[in-house]
Amino acid sequence: MTISDTGQHDMTSQPAITFYGKMLTFSRLQLSTDDLPAIEAHLSDMLSNKTSQIPVIIDSSVEQDLSALIELLWSWGLQPIGVVTGLLDTQARAQRLAIFPADGKRIERIVSSKKSVTQLSQTSAEKTADAQVQEDNSVDDTVKNKDNSTADISAETLLSSEHITSMIYDQLLRSGQSINHVGGDLILTNSVNSGAEAITDNSLHVYGRAQGRLVAGATGDKDARIFCQVFNPSLVSVAGTYCLRDNLPENTIDKPVQVRFVEGEGLVFTVMEST
Repeated sequence: MTISDTGQHDMTSQPAITFYGKMLTFSRLQLSTDDLPAIEAHLSDMLSNKTSQIPVIIDSSVEQDLSALIELLWSWGLQPIGVVTGLLDTQARAQRLAIFPADGKRIERIVSSKKSVTQLSQTSAEKTADAQVQEDNSVDDTVKNKDNSTADISAETLLSSEHITSMIYDQLLRSGQSINHVGGDLILTNSVNSGAEAITDNSLHVYGRAQGRLVAGATGDKDARIFCQVFNPSLVSVAGTYCLRDNLPENTIDKPVQVRFVEGEGLVFTVMEST
């Protein structure tokens, strides 16, 4: 979890480097051909000028001459900042471009308690089995197998409970502040002011007034959702697909709303009427 304040402070007290979540607007350029003249022809149809300065991520289903492709894109005013992981990874690394995870895949997280939980569970299972043998050496093999199976199930249940850790934040998220939680749902019991942002790689819940920038599924989780009691954000995003305030459905403003991603449809907004 990260909370940061982006306000102005005395530069002498600032650390040299600070990490914090910040939404940036860029577009994904999907390519199904390596024919550069064909790509340029499509660009000429799509772009009215060569000064758009649009940051783009390259998502190609075929091998490309990445260096030549980047030169072409820059000549049309586009600014390649990275690639979607796949065929272009090696070339992207060589050119120091960012490599983004593919849709639906989360950045791998190492759960520090996973190993200890597994070892503890295995030890408990072994002790249970040893005690059972010492208590009655004539116990039927079927019964012992059943006991061990029960211990294994308990271990798996305990292990799975360690994978997701939700976070509850009770303070008002003020303009210029950013909260970024990785590893589970982010639950805000207060409001998100305009100019603030709330980001999580799982689902986002806002029980106050939801303004500012709301981001769920930040690392590509298409099952993530956003739930708001009073919905009025400047930007909303699920699994990398975003919508700005001017494009939100009018019937959702200031209503209790659920936002989810649906393949082929994009963001779907549902007003949650009380019964």
